[in-house]
Amino acid sequence: MENISIDDLHDKVDNLGSNDLILDVRSPAEFDSGHIKGARNQSHEEVGDIADELQKYDTVYVHCKMGGRAQMASQTLSGMGLDNIVCVGNGGMQRWTDQGWETE
Repeated sequence: MENISIDDLHDKVDNLGSNDLILDVRSPAEFDSGHIKGARNQSHEEVGDIADELQKYDTVYVHCKMGGRAQMASQTLSGMGLDNIVCVGNGGMQRWTDQGWETE
């Protein structure tokens, strides 16, 4: 499993392919308060429920508020055999908003 920083994801976000996914594993309330454009929400406790669906993507970038839940979710998905998971840490959504980067 690859690990990148939230800054790295920010640098990539405008060039993601149509078969790439940003998976936000924060709570639905956190997600609704602001998220990366085009991101999908699934709480970190329930990512295993969508593992089959996630296999169809080229790359799934998993992030949360600070990085801890993203690490747990990424380990769960990798443990289920997914090899397209990129864990995004080093600040997560907290850093994204602190930097004033675009959210929806």
